[in-house]
Amino acid sequence: MHMSPRWHMLGFCDFSYVGIDAILEQMRRKAMKQGFELNVMVVGQSGLGKSTLMNTLFKSKVSRKSVQPNPEERIPKTIEIKSISHDIEEKGVRMKLTVIDTPGFGDQINNENCWQPIMKFINDQYEAYLQEEIHINRKKRIPDSRVHCCIYFIPPTGHCLRPLDVEFMRRLSKVVNIVPVIAKADTLTLEERDDFKQTIREELRANGIDVYPQKEFDEDADDRMINDKIREMIPFAVVGSDQEYQVNGKRILGRKTKWGTIEVENIAHCEFAYLRDLLIRTHMQNIKDITGSIHYETYRVRRLNESNGHFSPHPSDHPAAQPKANGQHEEQPGGAAQPNGVAAQHEARSHEM
Repeated sequence: MHMSPRWHMLGFCDFSYVGIDAILEQMRRKAMKQGFELNVMVVGQSGLGKSTLMNTLFKSKVSRKSVQPNPEERIPKTIEIKSISHDIEEKGVRMKLTVIDTPGFGDQINNENCWQPIMKFINDQYEAYLQEEIHINRKKRIPDSRVHCCIYFIPPTGHCLRPLDVEFMRRLSKVVNIVPVIAKADTLTLEERDDFKQTIREELRANGIDVYPQKEFDEDADDRMINDKIREMIPFAVVGSDQEYQVNGKRILGRKTKWGTIEVENIAHCEFAYLRDLLIRTHMQNIKDITGSIHYETYRVRRLNESNGHFSPHPSDHPAAQPKANGQHEEQPGGAAQPNGVAAQHEARSHEM
């Protein structure tokens, strides 16, 4: 049937348009209905402003202020891990944010093996997700308590990383995305800050500590270019504050001193804005993707290969089995998917405790 040119002029029909781009709107609608989840762990010794920084990042009281301990509790004997979840909404977008705090880390007189409870917590979340995943009648949407990102707070000494920081980050970088930050950076001069950042980058490289964004997971040249700029800035020198002040007629978040006001979101004053953009505005989905396709996948492959394929629901009962010498993985009962190429390469990074 021949269609009159008048119909084309009125825009009733365009044979060149298929409508594939509409999938983006469908995905947006679905995502808006489901909402988003982000689980952030904060690690560092007491007094570095962990709670304040998290409250500043999400502009709400998402992390409880630590109360003054009793004299008997001044030196905690164990690391008590606290998870606090909040529902945050902005412009119709809902997000369930969970902040996992690790009070007591690095505060003891003897800090030997103090990372073990934290490593165990991270692996326990992977295990909980795996147990849900292998159910025959599994949930349509598995609750995700896996730690997507760990913000590691480095004391602003201006010298070098403490052996404790090096050892902890070395272990942690194998199981989770680490973003190191220099806490309370306003205690350093700009020159001290730049020198300290350079020293930390060199120490991270020398110790084989791969912090986020990891170079090996850059997807293309564009990714590499963007991430190289971020890698040059790490660790971010940050200042946190949930106090508002009036500066030049504007309300700002900042810290007031005798010499003036340090504006938290002013990049001339500190690098808080870069950290916020990385975690929330530009790389949040990528952080979650690497957690799922790399860190969790490495854990899943190891667990499904334990004890010659006899799967046990209790990882602590059995030592981690190594992959077979020929690199092949047995097909698991229930049709467990094989790991993708990147995760298989990454499998050598053991989730040590």
